[in-house]
Amino acid sequence: QAFLSVTSTLSVAAFGDRLVLQDLLQEMQQQSPALSFGPLQPDGRVAVQGPFPALQGLRDFLLLKAESLPEQEKGEGRSLQRTRRRQEQGGDAGTGNPAADGHAVVLDTDIYHYMRHFVPQALQGNGVALSGVTEGDITTVSIGNADPAHGLRLRRIIESNSAKLQKVLRKERLHFREQSGAEKRRCRELCERLKPRYPKILVLPYDTHIDVIGNSSDVFRFAEEVK
Repeated sequence: QAFLSVTSTLSVAAFGDRLVLQDLLQEMQQQSPALSFGPLQPDGRVAVQGPFPALQGLRDFLLLKAESLPEQEKGEGRSLQRTRRRQEQGGDAGTGNPAADGHAVVLDTDIYHYMRHFVPQALQGNGVALSGVTEGDITTVSIGNADPAHGLRLRRIIESNSAKLQKVLRKERLHFREQSGAEKRRCRELCERLKPRYPKILVLPYDTHIDVIGNSSDVFRFAEEVK
């Protein structure tokens, strides 16, 4: 439940026709010693666990690996490049996204939501358009056209705040005991009544659960009261 340790299921099947996947796994382990890897599955999937920044570094390593393959052999690897372009540009290439020539920062989605609520100044561009595109656990914040130095400064502000929050935030997931509408409403109303006593807690309601995000002690006490 801590941001500092996350788990992802990674597919390296796209490399299967061009590389020995077991050798690739060993190279990944050498490249990312902070991560722990599960066994390589027959379908090319492998479970990876460790710090979120290390997972980002592993992703970048694999993207560069895909780009180093000859053009006619990339095949499915092209989708990895499209992912990287979306990360750098804030959208698909050729869509006319106004941030296409700007900077982009990849954040944990929960940290992005927390930053929007409690550190909104970090996501304000002083006349520069900032937009967030969420894909599951990852949110890409794109910085629109700006002076290069100004865009870089905004990016560093966002990254600095994200790094600080990663060190102190925890998340507790409260699953509904029942899936009835009444149970969900009751739990959400209870969270709303408790929030004034925990001003630095962020409550994110979903269909099947509620995520509680904040510092360790507040999250623990809040979750215990709800339970």
